[in-house]
Amino acid sequence: MTTFVDRVELHAAAGNGGHGCASVHREKFKPLGGPDGGNGGRGGDVILVVEQSVTTLLDYHHSPHRKATNGQPGAGDNRSGKDGQDLILPVPDGTVVLDKAGNVLADLVGQGTTFVAGQGGRGGLGNAALASARRKAPGFALLGEPGESRDIVLELKTVADVALVGYPSAGKSSLISVLSAAKPKIADYPFTTLVPNLGVVTAGSTVYTIADVPGLIPGASQGKGLGLEFLRHVERCSVLVHVLDTATLESDRDPLSDLDTIEEELRQYGGLEDRPRIVALNKVDIPDGQDLADMIRPDLEARGYQVFEVSAIAHKGLKELSFALAGIIAKARASKPKEEATRIVIRPKAVNDAGFTVTAEGEDLYRVRGEKPERWVRQTDFNNDEAVGYLADRLNRLGVEDALVKAGARAGDGVAIGPEENAVVFDWEPTMQAGAEMLGRRGEDHRMEAPRPAAQRRRERAAERDDAEQEYDEFDPF
Repeated sequence: MTTFVDRVELHAAAGNGGHGCASVHREKFKPLGGPDGGNGGRGGDVILVVEQSVTTLLDYHHSPHRKATNGQPGAGDNRSGKDGQDLILPVPDGTVVLDKAGNVLADLVGQGTTFVAGQGGRGGLGNAALASARRKAPGFALLGEPGESRDIVLELKTVADVALVGYPSAGKSSLISVLSAAKPKIADYPFTTLVPNLGVVTAGSTVYTIADVPGLIPGASQGKGLGLEFLRHVERCSVLVHVLDTATLESDRDPLSDLDTIEEELRQYGGLEDRPRIVALNKVDIPDGQDLADMIRPDLEARGYQVFEVSAIAHKGLKELSFALAGIIAKARASKPKEEATRIVIRPKAVNDAGFTVTAEGEDLYRVRGEKPERWVRQTDFNNDEAVGYLADRLNRLGVEDALVKAGARAGDGVAIGPEENAVVFDWEPTMQAGAEMLGRRGEDHRMEAPRPAAQRRRERAAERDDAEQEYDEFDPF
């Protein structure tokens, strides 16, 4: 059964906002109590939080669909709905968040680092909040906005100082088991290690982490073996250790060719050219292994590598290797810029006076796109004429009517607000007036009873086409 997962696709859905309430205060001896509908609650967010105790994405592999709770609707007597509860999802340190196209959205490194994967919807305003001098007793409330739904990809990149790389059965698991307290699976067959193993090493005053990456083979960067699956785990390390098997039983392999093969795979994967390398000649406790190590060591040193002869079984050369790695890591840590307390920077969004765009599409159709108009449409209850009239007033005050006139729209032309797959379409009347004097009974707006000239024109064109087809059928001699 799978116990380690380092890449999952997560479907995060934030909570919907609660609807506002349309209510009128009713109390004995108070005939004009006024509106008292409360606002709806905010929907809960979906938040990713780095938790050191979490080391795998296995939970999200089994349960990839996560949803926060919805906000509660408002109620009478000015009672606001309860906000939805945020859904906190713990992830391992080093998790990278990507969208479906592969673009990086966040790199979560460090305990407590957070990322909002889904924003909860706003709660709708109740009629008490919508009351004004012109509209003293609104007979409607705004709907809550739907929460943000998002499909994201989570990738785990191990946060380690040292990465052990090499061919399968080169002795990486044995090496990490004696350098640290890690207890990886060790056996005498290839691909024993199926997941990265982490261990903590203490060398003098330096404490660092070391990762055993599953064995690489030729073509790993193209997906062969397990290499492509786990090459991402070496990206954050400060130093790479090539573990070379000096006692291999395969006649077509030797340590130098193994080193060249692994370096080629790392080069094709990319991003690791600046990392210092160390070579560990492993299994020198075997006589033939020691002889081969003595033969190839001059060649490795001529290439500029720092070489250590080690044996995980005989515990030979481990102290020298451990302290050499500690020195490189200490130097790398010292060269990093000093970490400062995170400064809270407030970056307000740029104010766009227009807030929308109007484009002509096809015959007698204009599309309005913008954050405000589309949000207002989502908040409108189209079963309530007064709410629709309120939407028209808001669009008019925003300047949508003037923009339609400049774009060449005429009375009765179709106007679509929102994207093509989810738009609200209506026939535009440029002479709409706003004001409480235009309202009739509560919940009604007589502007909605106006004739629809665009619809009439479409019916006339359809009738003309039918007449033309009928004349053609009568004329056709065949």
